[in-house]
Amino acid sequence: MDFAFDARTEELRRKLQTFMDEHVYPAETVADEQRAAQDSPWETPPVVEELKRTARKHGLWNLFLPDRTYGAGLTNLQYAPLAEILGRSPRLAPTAVNCAAPDTGNMEVLTEFGNAEQRRTWLEPLLSGEIRSGFAMTEPDVASSDATNIETRIRRDGDDYVITGRKWFISGAMNPDCKIFIVMGKTDPDAPDIRRQQSMVLVPRDTPGLEVRRAMQVYGYEDHYHGGHAEIVFDGVRVPRSNLIGEEGGGFAIAQARLGPGRIHHCMRLIGMAERAVELMCRRAQGRSAFGGQLAAQGQVREWIADARVQIEQLRLLVLKTAWLMDTVGNKGAHTEIQAIKIATPRAVVGILDRAVQLHGAGGVSQDFPLAELWAAARTLQLADGPDEVHQRSLAKRELKRHAVDGE
Repeated sequence: MDFAFDARTEELRRKLQTFMDEHVYPAETVADEQRAAQDSPWETPPVVEELKRTARKHGLWNLFLPDRTYGAGLTNLQYAPLAEILGRSPRLAPTAVNCAAPDTGNMEVLTEFGNAEQRRTWLEPLLSGEIRSGFAMTEPDVASSDATNIETRIRRDGDDYVITGRKWFISGAMNPDCKIFIVMGKTDPDAPDIRRQQSMVLVPRDTPGLEVRRAMQVYGYEDHYHGGHAEIVFDGVRVPRSNLIGEEGGGFAIAQARLGPGRIHHCMRLIGMAERAVELMCRRAQGRSAFGGQLAAQGQVREWIADARVQIEQLRLLVLKTAWLMDTVGNKGAHTEIQAIKIATPRAVVGILDRAVQLHGAGGVSQDFPLAELWAAARTLQLADGPDEVHQRSLAKRELKRHAVDGE
């Protein structure tokens, strides 16, 4: 078994590492200072646009998209180690190379399911980084971990669709550059197949009846660099039927297709976050003394660092195996592994970050280190794209079927 990355992946890894060292990490403090001086915290700091121009100049752009017509043409296995590097600076790095959620998933949807006009109007400006987007699925009044529960109504009215409903935690929606939403709702709530009741439509931000009501906080953070997470109300929002993505009743299948690659991206970025946490732990342990000696001399601290390294190596191998399976047998064939990484990675990374916070003492929960914000992001991913328990339920069901006892 060959564990080496291919030549193209290695080249991109080197270029991306250099970009991170020379441009992204130095920009983190600059971005904070610029954002604090802006009239609105949701505006993109100028240094981010500078990073985007530099990334494009170096060929570090749309790395996530396997379609060679629109993206870099990388496989999941090739992109995975790049996503890990981006995860070391989740505030800036993904956006800098146009690989930030939810835009990535939305671009994948438009590439695979959008028609020519939808691609021209919305995909192309997203690919060029001119605009941002949102994906409106989650709702406050139902258990959205089961997407068949959603209640937002998309009713056909002549040549239009009329949308009524309420969504929340819609990522990116607070950013003024967010110009388009992909909205999931029910076009046929009485269809006998509950997975054929839903459809997806494109809704421009400035459509009458669409109200971005408020920003949702995540453990007290507003995720300004991510574009925030908003509650949105659709009150009789009217769009033409040509805004339908794919076919009526195809919304659930599109959502499932969107989530597979997204879970790989999330998990590899989480591993990058864990790597940064270990680096900070080692620096802190060797630069801090207490009770007559370095923290690095404490057996407990050494155990934390050693356990973190073991967990990271285990997680990386599992995620890379999953990426390889997705490339070779497809998302359906990698279903078990996709669910396994979604369960294991956030859980383990939360633990690593928690110990890193502990090692940093009061500083660990403050804004002087990135750890608290990274912890909040990692903990949230035990809910996003399906809670752990949903994946455990499905994974256990598949295992039980595989080892079924005769007569049961």
